[in-house]
Amino acid sequence: MDFSFTESELAFQNELRLWLEENLPEGWLEGKRKTHKDENEKADFLRDWQRKLSEGGWAGISWPKKYGGRGTSLIEEVIYEQEMARVKAPPVLNIIGTAMVGPTLLQIGTEQQRERYIPKILNGEEIWCQGYSEPNAGSDLAAIKTKAVKQGDKWIINGQKIWTSYAHLADRCFLLARTENTGKKHEGITAFLVDMHQEGVETKPIHMINDRRDFNEVFFNDAVAYEADVVGEVNNGWKVSLTLLSHERVGVARQTFRLQKQFEELTDLAKTLKKNGSPLIADPHVRQSLAGFRTKTKALLFNYYRHLTNTIRTGRPGPEGSIDKLTSSELGQEMLAYAMSLQGAAGTLWKEDALVNEDWQQDYLRSFAYTIEGGTSEIQKNIVAERILGLPKDIKY
Repeated sequence: MDFSFTESELAFQNELRLWLEENLPEGWLEGKRKTHKDENEKADFLRDWQRKLSEGGWAGISWPKKYGGRGTSLIEEVIYEQEMARVKAPPVLNIIGTAMVGPTLLQIGTEQQRERYIPKILNGEEIWCQGYSEPNAGSDLAAIKTKAVKQGDKWIINGQKIWTSYAHLADRCFLLARTENTGKKHEGITAFLVDMHQEGVETKPIHMINDRRDFNEVFFNDAVAYEADVVGEVNNGWKVSLTLLSHERVGVARQTFRLQKQFEELTDLAKTLKKNGSPLIADPHVRQSLAGFRTKTKALLFNYYRHLTNTIRTGRPGPEGSIDKLTSSELGQEMLAYAMSLQGAAGTLWKEDALVNEDWQQDYLRSFAYTIEGGTSEIQKNIVAERILGLPKDIKY
């Protein structure tokens, strides 16, 4: 396999590196990153960053130029993700929009939907959330009970969603609701684009273990959607949801690049922390563990490249994305847990009391969601078993 880039791809990489050097917040590349007093201040910072990305032509780079993208190939998009991981660029606030909703609308949305939503997804003017999980239907997506009933040219929506990331900031929601009860769970579901600012929508943030409130409960009480808000065909939302999830898992798989950076930081942590006056990296057991993580991160990277090659060949992400999602989420948890063990008792210290960068503690607590969000590890294993290995489906008693 040839891992080298063409001249045009190298030119793209150099252009991006130069732009990042000139446009990242002051002191960012030197590790001097501003801490935000509250969630609103952080959200404003990330909105400004996405706007800057969009204005510079660095948002949705593989999307058609007609809709505000750059029209690049998937290879350039991979280079983009690698460079963003290399400098630990600020995250994209509208990640649900850019990684999932936007690609889905480009693939199966109407022209009206693309023209209406795509530009505002890219520049961060409209933030999106995803209305999938429900209190009694988490991984079993087909068991949703939220209903949408047709009344004239409107759909009236009632129900509840949970674990809805960024719903407290969202302007729109990509929502699944049951529109017909045929007796078969996967049938009678429709996908809607719902306005989050209407009276019939109530959002309640969930206080998480890492002291953040990015997850939410969302209640729909006679909320309204219109015919133009239906994605795909009525009662064919299951197919639409699979399309979105395929993009979601490819987006999650890009965690691969961040894990390469995280390994470097883990190694630096072992060099910084000391025991009996000597850096921990001098301990052969620590070096052996780091060697194991090095092997795993590189194996993850090369496996991702293999799946990427197939995506380029077919033009669509395949079920192999579940392998990337499964392995990257579990490896991410493992590395962060090891970072905590290196700190020993000091790993229990929090925020300004932490002896090292508090991101380790924050990220460790956040990592418990890695193997749940975007489809649990158990779901990913079923997809790998059935759709890649060709094994029979689970027996249902």
